[in-house]
Amino acid sequence: MNRQPQCILPDWPAPANVKALQTTRQGGVSLGPYASLNLGEFVSDDPLALACNRQRLAQWLPSEPVWIKQVHGVDVIDAAAAPCAPVADAVVSTQRHAVCAITTADCLPVLLCDRAGTVVAAVHAGWKGLADGAVEAAVARMAVPTDTLMAWLGPAIGPQAFEVGSEVRDIFIAHQAEAATAFVVAPGSAPDTDTPKWLGDLYQLARLRLERLGISQVSGGGITQSFCTYSEPERFFSYRRDVVTGRMASLIWLD
Repeated sequence: MNRQPQCILPDWPAPANVKALQTTRQGGVSLGPYASLNLGEFVSDDPLALACNRQRLAQWLPSEPVWIKQVHGVDVIDAAAAPCAPVADAVVSTQRHAVCAITTADCLPVLLCDRAGTVVAAVHAGWKGLADGAVEAAVARMAVPTDTLMAWLGPAIGPQAFEVGSEVRDIFIAHQAEAATAFVVAPGSAPDTDTPKWLGDLYQLARLRLERLGISQVSGGGITQSFCTYSEPERFFSYRRDVVTGRMASLIWLD
């Protein structure tokens, strides 16, 4: 068994004092469907295994991350003032060594920073949070001009696997007409039926939201790095694929 967490370094032009890590499912001690580097607390993994996995991750971090209880909402908390296990879906920090963290297993992790290296954020952007404005809420909390921000889109379910009904597509289009370009008819379905199925591109939907905010420098998500949690079972957890599964972590902080 690999005894070291296997992490991805975001490929983006962040300032030197902005540090970020993306974990995979490799390098931990969890067993069964949580094998092996599960970092999610609110699943049914062995608490001792989770604690060991988080301890292994700690060697790469300047402090204990702010672990949040995610509810697919739009609440944002400050990493430096967060209570224990706060309910939120985004974490923002302007203080050195305060680690923002979110966990995912198909939902889209969005990491943000400004070019001056004064503020960072991590956003849990599943389709519901993305549609309801989780990214916009985090950007507003960062309180800097949006044209000074950049984003990295981490591992999420890819556009060939994210099948949804028309109700999901309609929600995005109601918010932003251009979102229609992020959906194609799923194989075996037809748009003129009563219940058509669509394949949605979370990465494109996020880029559209970021572009509307004035954030043009976007990396990851098939631009500089390509991922699909659903189709890479050896590397990533996927709720859509396995239902009972662990969680990866996306982490960012100021050094």
